[in-house]
Amino acid sequence: MAKSALLLILALLPAAAAAQRAQAELECRFTGTDFVYDCLIRLQRAGEPLRGATVTVGADMPAMPMAHSVRPVKASPGRSPGEYRARLDLEMTGEWAVKLRLAGPVRDQLILLYDFDDQGARPVTRARTPPRK
Repeated sequence: MAKSALLLILALLPAAAAAQRAQAELECRFTGTDFVYDCLIRLQRAGEPLRGATVTVGADMPAMPMAHSVRPVKASPGRSPGEYRARLDLEMTGEWAVKLRLAGPVRDQLILLYDFDDQGARPVTRARTPPRK
């Protein structure tokens, strides 16, 4: 009986940990200067704004590993709780993996795929293709 209870607890631990993970939303605006974007990062954990975090933002281009990467910059607190601001100076437009490293009340790393162009940035969505027969 005790072994079954222990196995149940161990099985539920990953779900509990996932509920406590930080979640991020990114909103980037093109500045008018080639490949430079002002970004607003909104962080939440357990449905509440994540306050007091130290946020470092970097980016890599998944299509060209090791060829295009951006040196991480420290984000500054935004106007509202859970908001942080950073300026990204990319090397070109296209799909970028934006890496958020969090420290403070929570330690985490989030990777967000965004497509950057002269309009700003949008989350990358992948259409599911059916398997080949």
